[in-house]
Amino acid sequence: MNVQNNPSDLRAIAHKAMRDRGLEPDFPADALRQLNGISGAANEPDPAVRDLRTLLWCSVDNDTSRDLDQLTVAEELTAGRVKILVAFADVDALVKPASPLDRHAGINTTSVYTAAQIFPMLPERLSTGLTSLNENADRLAFVIELVVEGDGSIADFAVYRAVVNNHAQLAYPSVAAWLDGRAPAPDKVTLIGDLDAQLRLQDRIARVMKSVRESHGALDLETIEPEAVLKDGRVIDLLLERQNRAQDLIADFMIAANTASAQFLEKHGLPSLRRVVRTPKRWDRLREVAARFAEQLPTVPDSRALAAFLARRRRLDPLRFPDLSLIVIKLLGAGEYVVQLPGHESAGHFGLAVREYSHSTAPNRRFPDLITQRLLKATLAGTNLPYDVAELAALATHCTAQEDAAKKVERQVRKSAAALFLSGRIGEVFDALVTGAADKGTWVRVLKPPVEGRLTAGYHGVDVGDQIKVELTGLNVERGFIDFARSGRERTPGATPKTSPTVP
Repeated sequence: MNVQNNPSDLRAIAHKAMRDRGLEPDFPADALRQLNGISGAANEPDPAVRDLRTLLWCSVDNDTSRDLDQLTVAEELTAGRVKILVAFADVDALVKPASPLDRHAGINTTSVYTAAQIFPMLPERLSTGLTSLNENADRLAFVIELVVEGDGSIADFAVYRAVVNNHAQLAYPSVAAWLDGRAPAPDKVTLIGDLDAQLRLQDRIARVMKSVRESHGALDLETIEPEAVLKDGRVIDLLLERQNRAQDLIADFMIAANTASAQFLEKHGLPSLRRVVRTPKRWDRLREVAARFAEQLPTVPDSRALAAFLARRRRLDPLRFPDLSLIVIKLLGAGEYVVQLPGHESAGHFGLAVREYSHSTAPNRRFPDLITQRLLKATLAGTNLPYDVAELAALATHCTAQEDAAKKVERQVRKSAAALFLSGRIGEVFDALVTGAADKGTWVRVLKPPVEGRLTAGYHGVDVGDQIKVELTGLNVERGFIDFARSGRERTPGATPKTSPTVP
């Protein structure tokens, strides 16, 4: 399909969105000067740092990921137990508190991923190079060692520092297709001895761990966030990747490692920066949502009951399940960072059904993880913590706000990319689902291509979940607006549009 769009539009929109949300799209001069003074990867001759380079570490991440934060490896023990090791990059070894690079990272607090451009929290020479756990490179790391019982429960854990080496950089889609039996093993899995058995062991224990979390009420949600495919700067397609088995594997290990990080600091009587999703205040609205499907949730918030309801809806209506998931996510409320003082009751993470949870395993991409890393390092070394409670509280508030800003930037650019992709298609008719119907407006999700927009005409009498035909009537690329009208007509894709799109 001939898609006419301006390759510079999306990049300019992304930069403007960053600035409008209080984020810095570019690195300041003093941070770049500090970067130029870093000669290579960190190498600490500390006897407490273990040498674990010979273990069969590997990374599994997105196809395009170059900022590799974590590695995993597993070992079968006796009596059905499995030892899981999760390594994450020692970013603090090169980026010290209050340094220019740290100050910039502390402003944005997260990498921002858009189709137009990635705005890394740390310069790519670090995040995809010297502090990334790249293939065949020796790197300093923190290791969370977990002993997992055959039933998926955690019997014990340990935290320490080590030197590691990534023996294989792998990607979610190809690993998932192999594990599902839909494709042969990736070449590296075939060529590197024992990696096949290693990954199958990790997959087996991760699935058991996932079942345990789900039995405790962890919510299995799915949302639709299409990613724009660019070629020569132009949006040529919108791809929708569903959650797969390899992503589940890594997610289950990271959840366990992040839980252990929080428990480690609690065990040592120290404050920590926790990631929480509070017990939902809008539980009555969640009960109303369930009632639409002739289901009844209990009168008091119960994650197990909500998880069971969601599992049934996914099984009965997978097409509309992402829309239900989005409603549930909005009613649950956003996650936030808070300071957890030792001995105090934790707010917990309602969505994951865990009480103690931090972010620690992605320090190249998220500032809260770097903060937690520094707390872990000081605890292991027996030195003073780099932050006091008041500083942690201020950072928690700031990181929460900046994460929200970053998500809005990513969402804005996704919508603008979708509008660019549809340029030249005004007048075409698409199959769509109604995803929202309220006084504020009626919204639809087109099934192919996967885009969302507002139903500006013909919305009377439609309700959430209805499958209708809609006609594309207008676009605003800069604001990411896509307008549809209900249509009973059929139109062949690629037919001559009756009007020209509004593309600023």
